[in-house]
Amino acid sequence: MHCRHCGAALHLPLADLGTAPPSNAYLGTAALQAPERWYPLRVLVCTHCWLAQTEDFAQAHELFDAEYAYFSSYSSSWLRHAERYVDDMARRFGLGPHSQVVEVAANDGYLLQYVAARGIPCLGVEPTASTAAAARARGLAVVEAFFGTALARQLHADGHAADLMAANNVLAHVPDINDFVAGFALLLKPDGVATFEFPHLLQLVQQCQFDTLYHEHFSYLSLLAVQRILAAQGLTVFDVEELATHGGSLRVYACRSDAAAHAVQPAVAALLARERAAGMESDAFYQRLQPECLRIKRELLRFLLQAQEQGLRVAAYGAAAKGNTLLNFAGVRADLLPYVVDRNPAKQGKHLPGSRIPVVDESHLRAHRPDVVLILPWNLRDEVTAQLDYVRAWGGRFATAVPRLEVWA
Repeated sequence: MHCRHCGAALHLPLADLGTAPPSNAYLGTAALQAPERWYPLRVLVCTHCWLAQTEDFAQAHELFDAEYAYFSSYSSSWLRHAERYVDDMARRFGLGPHSQVVEVAANDGYLLQYVAARGIPCLGVEPTASTAAAARARGLAVVEAFFGTALARQLHADGHAADLMAANNVLAHVPDINDFVAGFALLLKPDGVATFEFPHLLQLVQQCQFDTLYHEHFSYLSLLAVQRILAAQGLTVFDVEELATHGGSLRVYACRSDAAAHAVQPAVAALLARERAAGMESDAFYQRLQPECLRIKRELLRFLLQAQEQGLRVAAYGAAAKGNTLLNFAGVRADLLPYVVDRNPAKQGKHLPGSRIPVVDESHLRAHRPDVVLILPWNLRDEVTAQLDYVRAWGGRFATAVPRLEVWA
């Protein structure tokens, strides 16, 4: 395999998680009678540009299909994050009724609803029919397509040149990262700004967040790699912020290199220096993750087996893609974890890919009163424990498996 950015041959492994089905390919009742398609799940690192990337086995159209079940609006903390983002961008860049905002990967309109509420013209780009329909139901304009240079040229010709382009948690999801990024340079106005948010590879490795590795994530990103990728496509990184979302993310600010409309802030050089000091331009940094994957797998299996032997009932909460990576790597099935609760109606009544654990609504917790609720989306730990505080009334406890097994009352 060759690097999807620079074309160099790939030899340095980050993690080998065996095989798994696509993490968002939830199974309906009929699908339970048919075989699933599993793909190798291996991640390699380019030692030339330091882009970490999943080996190519699944195609994007197979992963992001018409029944894509991830809807951003079911997380209240993520909605608050989106609203703060809109407030901050409007204030910092003076956005108003004469501005144009384009969000790439607009999902169900979780963010653009706040742009529209401010009276700022906006457009969403979203390739999955299920979430695009939900965004249109909010009254938002959505182009249902994958973003790249061809679409950027079309949108520019149609009068959608952007003052602000937002791309939250999508840069990792695109197989042709060069064409994707080049589209931003084409669609931005000369003084426009693009922001990219993505989980930080530094945190992924240091906090053992291996369950964020799955086929829908084609790339795993550091500022070192992203700065190179953007520069190659005519964009200059002029600022960066570290965020708490998704276990530690970056928000990168970029502008057109031919315009130089925004001064480069000291935060860029500071974070690049931190990444280099952590060893992110050395093989040894990346070789430390695989042993941690195996440790977490063993800890989870030991916990579930011991709970079963002790007669304790364990349920899971959050039918998240990261949970599917964890459960499939550990080989957990419904005999150890009989169901997973999720608020998203699009997932309820289906089964997790691979493990085939049924997804149920929250009423099951009150009816079955499990002794322990295993929170699979550990990044939403505080939100979920507050939402499920009533579990404590019957003596129930909570648990997470990443970055280490933790159980608390």
